Amino acid sequence: MEAFVKSEIKNGIGTITFFHPQSNSMPGSQLKNLAIEIETLGNNPEAKVIVLKSEGDKAFCAGASFDELISIKDKETGLAFFSGFASVINAMRKAPKFVIARVQGKAVGGGVGIAASADYCFAVQGASCKLSELAVGIGPFVVGPAVERKVGKSAFCELTINATEWRSAQWGNEKGLYTDLFDSMSDMDRAILDLATKLAASSPEAMAMLKKVMWEGTENWDTLLIERAGMSGTLVFSDFTINAINKFKAK
Repeated sequence: MEAFVKSEIKNGIGTITFFHPQSNSMPGSQLKNLAIEIETLGNNPEAKVIVLKSEGDKAFCAGASFDELISIKDKETGLAFFSGFASVINAMRKAPKFVIARVQGKAVGGGVGIAASADYCFAVQGASCKLSELAVGIGPFVVGPAVERKVGKSAFCELTINATEWRSAQWGNEKGLYTDLFDSMSDMDRAILDLATKLAASSPEAMAMLKKVMWEGTENWDTLLIERAGMSGTLVFSDFTINAINKFKAK
């Protein structure tokens, strides 16, 4: 299967599904399309709530595409790439309706950032997570504000510093990254449908106001996340990062 991002609306529930054959990783084009779909459903009055999910059963999202990372040769290209994650996070933040994330597998790097940017996040027991950026010579600069907002500074530092170690879904649940955990995807999907159906019947105006209240203090993220993208964009084409990524790919 080729990579895709698609959306549909049914009974007031807008569902966005993304897929990439390399563990649902994110090249720049995929990030751009995902941000567009989130913004589109956010502005569509037929969608009362948004469910964000990925295809497959092993990885929710493996974060940045390694193939694209090692192709970056200058700061401008690096900034443009990491700005894609900023666009996705800001689209989720500014959508005037709740975003529910369905995490059916492992989340790495930017994938953790996407999960953290959801207003409500369901996950299965196998949805372990890690912020692996430091291990390849960069850092979780762009996703950092979203992750820290959700799990707190201490847990964010834990993820960032011990970059090669997986944290269990139970850890994610205890820290607030995942709201609810399930033993199976079918159980999770029933719970998602139940909540999304209830929200689709709720007041759109009230939910939009609540969304603003819940995200108070993040109004500077339009500029902050772009500044953070520049930090990652500067580091990504270093010899250290290129060598580290190539070692990861060789495993």
